Amino acid sequence: MFLIAGPCVIESEELVFEVASTMKAITNELGIDYIFKASFDKANRSSTGSYRGPGIDKGLEILSNVKKELGLRVLTDVHEDTPIDEVASVVDVMQTPAFLVRQTNFIQKVAAAGKPVNIKKGQFQAPWDMEQVVKKCHEVGNKDIWLCDRGTSFGYNTLVSDMRGLSVMRQTGCKVVFDATHSVQQPGGQGATSGGQREMVPVLARAAVAAGIDGLFMETHPDPTVALSDGPNMLPLKHMKELLETLLEIDQVVNKRPFIESKLV
Repeated sequence: MFLIAGPCVIESEELVFEVASTMKAITNELGIDYIFKASFDKANRSSTGSYRGPGIDKGLEILSNVKKELGLRVLTDVHEDTPIDEVASVVDVMQTPAFLVRQTNFIQKVAAAGKPVNIKKGQFQAPWDMEQVVKKCHEVGNKDIWLCDRGTSFGYNTLVSDMRGLSVMRQTGCKVVFDATHSVQQPGGQGATSGGQREMVPVLARAAVAAGIDGLFMETHPDPTVALSDGPNMLPLKHMKELLETLLEIDQVVNKRPFIESKLV
């Protein structure tokens, strides 16, 4: 199991290095393959008054410094108006937002850059719908596609996570990632901002690892109560090691035997 983790958005270079260096120490100790995550721009905010990030120039500079000084791989979000080649020259993995998963030109443009792409499943999609998204990426020559579940819309301001969907997406042959923090988000739940239930992050993370995911995505912050984006659903940095120790134990048990789902249909 690999881990994608970091703050939702780049708030400052100091915060980025605090989280990245702490997570590097934890994952090195636990033997986890770690990818640092932070966004230079969050276009899909609840209101125009929400903080979006430092922008592409400063953001890529900070992510580049993380790579050089800490030796970590980095992942960031891209959007329809993002200069994809410029981002691809710095980051190791690009991530597409859930709301843009059906935008064919955008998905193929990102995939054509030749980097691994972590594609968020739309909150409005069934897991089997991702097969067509994968085909779009394969058509432009990219086979290194990861499918990430971040919950499914279930009424107003509510998401649910169906663990069966992780097995369904695994049938595409792609790596399957579970986003444990956005899955507890309550989109627009606080009016101008989104709410969340961070206390449910460990519950869903344990269930997803037991379902046999390849990677886990979690946003974390030293103090989520003052975070500039997604604070209610981010996991406090001080609790990451304890949770990861539990998840590793589950992952080791699950991987002792092959999956048998295909034998039961």
